[in-house]
Amino acid sequence: MTKNAGAADDSRTAALRTAVQALMPQAKSDLTELVSFKSVYDERQFPIEECHKAAQWVADAFAAEGLTDVGLHETADGSQAVVASRPGPPGAPHVLLYCHYDVQPPLNENAWRTPVWQLTEQNGRWYGRGAADCKGNIVMHLTALRALRQLGGGDYPVGLTLIAEGSEEQGTGGLEDFVPKHADLLRADAIVVADCGNFAVGTPTFTETLRGTVNVVVTVETLASEMHSGMFGGAAPDALAALIHLLATLRDADGNTTVAGLTNDQKWDGVQYPEAQFRSDAGVLDGVDLVGSGSIADMLWARPALTVLGIDAPKVVGSAAAIQPRAAARLNLRIPPGTDPQQALKALTAHLESNTPWHAKVTVEKESTGSPFRSGTGGPARSAMEQAFAASYGREATTMGQGGSIPLCNVFADTYPDAEIMLIGVEEPTCLIHAPNESVDPTEIEHMALAEALFLASYTR
Repeated sequence: MTKNAGAADDSRTAALRTAVQALMPQAKSDLTELVSFKSVYDERQFPIEECHKAAQWVADAFAAEGLTDVGLHETADGSQAVVASRPGPPGAPHVLLYCHYDVQPPLNENAWRTPVWQLTEQNGRWYGRGAADCKGNIVMHLTALRALRQLGGGDYPVGLTLIAEGSEEQGTGGLEDFVPKHADLLRADAIVVADCGNFAVGTPTFTETLRGTVNVVVTVETLASEMHSGMFGGAAPDALAALIHLLATLRDADGNTTVAGLTNDQKWDGVQYPEAQFRSDAGVLDGVDLVGSGSIADMLWARPALTVLGIDAPKVVGSAAAIQPRAAARLNLRIPPGTDPQQALKALTAHLESNTPWHAKVTVEKESTGSPFRSGTGGPARSAMEQAFAASYGREATTMGQGGSIPLCNVFADTYPDAEIMLIGVEEPTCLIHAPNESVDPTEIEHMALAEALFLASYTR
């Protein structure tokens, strides 16, 4: 880089930083409006009109920033995907910006310290359902585009397409079905998936891996009906006891997943998770051990993890002195990149069938599977974003994995094999996404908006 080029870069960074800072009051106003929409895509809980209002708001907001080809597209699950685009200058690359406007239900509203659907500032953070996941990312995109447009006289240096999903939290696959059928509508050289976040506030981070999932329900049966525990207990096989025995075989004494056929010694080579920070982020009770024989990062992002999501068994209150004839559990197996979900399903099924005691009858019903994902680490888009992160935050970016799954990323990778996919966003552990008291740190919106604006200003093929 020449001296003059470096000076120009510094000048551009300073100008965009000033523009983004000046736009933060509008960002707060935008997020206030967005959070007010009860856009849970589930008519059993909230009117579907709330999602439609949010979709229209997103469409109008991006149209106002010069994305002229704007439409609301119904997807296979009935949700509306917002698509807005604008061609770039001749020869410029095209960037797809992803986000979603639907949100998780509030869960226990009594557990919220602030109104669920009213953006509220407390201790420097903005609280409300969707403030981070993912309406904060919508506002991040908007703020970046506004800053760029101000400095560019209304033009953008690259082609742009915005896709905002309306049913991501429900996992019903509307956009996953839509993308391959409308491949040309969303085709891009780089795809910025803004539904992740940083390792911590102020630490720019690429999410490079997503764990896949295998969900099953295992049922154990031993008797024709409940039997009196005093008369038959001791010889009659207890289905609940058999299930407890079976579930105990899924982890060893250290907490490692023990399903034969699943590799359990992989290492994570990105950012490491300090124990004190993890304990605080996860709310681990004092004196309780963490589990697994690897590092925290290994256990979270590089190795399989088996969780018992629920058990069908009598409740304590109202239970009788009876041996149970049937018991069931819902299991969630998270698998790292490099593990095929169908092979993992076979391995888990074989483990459950071979470890059920007393020749009890066992059935394993598949609920769903999802493939893990790994993004690329090279290419001009990644390089441009790395430089943008460093300029915005004043420090080099790190990498982490995510325990959750975003099936759409695999759809993007399959549909656009030459596109660079980057997972970023304003979410970080203290946001408490999906839980009561969700919030976002506005400095993350500011820094991420600046980083995205710098990326779009400098990205070339």
